[in-house]
Amino acid sequence: MQVFYALSGVFVLAFVVGVVRERRRFRNAVFLGLSLVCLGLGLLGEVDRFEVGVIDVVLFACFAGTFLAVLVLTGFLLANGLTMVRREGRRPAHLLSLLAGLACLGLMSLTVFVVQTDDHIAGPITIALLLVAVYLAFLFCSFLLYALLYARIGPRPGIDFVVVLGSGLIAGRVPPLLAGRLDRAIALRDAEIRDGGAPTVITSGGQGADEPVAEAEAMADYLVEHGVPQSVLVREDRSTTTLENLTYSRAIMERTPGYRCAVVTNDFHAFRAALMARRAGVNGHVVGARTARYYWPSATIREFVAILAEHRVVHLVLCTGLLILGIMLGAGR
Repeated sequence: MQVFYALSGVFVLAFVVGVVRERRRFRNAVFLGLSLVCLGLGLLGEVDRFEVGVIDVVLFACFAGTFLAVLVLTGFLLANGLTMVRREGRRPAHLLSLLAGLACLGLMSLTVFVVQTDDHIAGPITIALLLVAVYLAFLFCSFLLYALLYARIGPRPGIDFVVVLGSGLIAGRVPPLLAGRLDRAIALRDAEIRDGGAPTVITSGGQGADEPVAEAEAMADYLVEHGVPQSVLVREDRSTTTLENLTYSRAIMERTPGYRCAVVTNDFHAFRAALMARRAGVNGHVVGARTARYYWPSATIREFVAILAEHRVVHLVLCTGLLILGIMLGAGR
């Protein structure tokens, strides 16, 4: 099992180098996940050193623990999905945790059916779906772990701008989700002032078809009401997407040579916003504001799906290959 330890070390090295060079890359999450998987396989291989009875207990504990974890996760996703529907409505983005829970439940039921019946048609299909599920679960866990790690890394002192990304208004007013971002921006600015800085705050967001004013204007009004001087506010009121938020804000910040910034969004959106900030050429770190706990699971799944969609060709090819492999393995049983 030394080979797994060696591979784990290689992936750890790749992860560290990747973070040092550019922390805003999804490949860092993959390297982190691969290092942990290889380490786990290496540790699992150490079981061979024990007696047969101990090996049986350890293997049973691993399989039982995995099954129990999936069962608990399924129940959590279903319960959270129902909470989201009750509190936020039936918009597709609010149904993701419920759909994920139903997918887990369906795959578990299909697996139990195949184990009990040894069906020669459902068997290969189940193996293929399990391979794809394991692949997606690996990517999601890697994404989640690195996103949490990224959120722990705050911006270095000495920023010139605090950029607040818009998220939509309700009846022309700042809703709680956006208020959390603005409150975090105020806290960041206050911390910079205590360290001797004086950052400019950019509110970024255009006017939607159902909004009486631009998001940037409403956000600026909120900041003024909470003690931020008008003189330090700049309104970017043309953008309609996160990428436009970052692109148009960068054009404003580039008037200050060598600028550094902190971009504020919600915690579930921070890592994907960081990936987009890199693509937009923004020199800064993305900071997340806290979100209501019930909202976080569906929103995090949505962010993960959006990241997969950005590289959909690669993931579709890999998933197709896993499906074919699974069917071949099942047919050869």
